[in-house]
Amino acid sequence: MRIGELAKRTAVSERSLRYYEKQGLLPADRTSGGHRDYPEAAVDRVVRIQELFAAGLCSAKIVQLLPCMRDQDGGPSETATPWLVDQLSVERARIDGMVEELLRAREVLDEVISAASEKSNA
Repeated sequence: MRIGELAKRTAVSERSLRYYEKQGLLPADRTSGGHRDYPEAAVDRVVRIQELFAAGLCSAKIVQLLPCMRDQDGGPSETATPWLVDQLSVERARIDGMVEELLRAREVLDEVISAASEKSNA
C-alpha cells in the first residue's frame, strides 16, 4: 500500500510515517517509480509505534524494542530475550513514577479546589 493509504488507515500523518522510516521504525519497499510501498503488516506496526510513543518511549528505545515484539498483539516475538523484559520493566517503572506524580498533583489540586470552594461559599 502507498503512504497515503497507510496514513488514512492508521490516522497518522504522512510526515510522521516518513519520520518513522527515517528513524528505522517502519521499513518501506520502493516501487520502480520510487514510491513507498508498505505491506499489510505496516498497519499493525504503526499502531504499535504509536502506542510506544504514547507511553513516553523515545524513537531510539522503540527501535531497540520493536524487533523483539510482535506487531499484531505487541507480545514478545520468538526473538524476544530477557533483555526485552528488563528494558520494558525499566519503562514500566518510569511510567509508574509518572502516574504517582500525577496522582500527587491531582491531590494538591483537589485541596486547592476545596479550599477555594469553601471561601467562595462563606
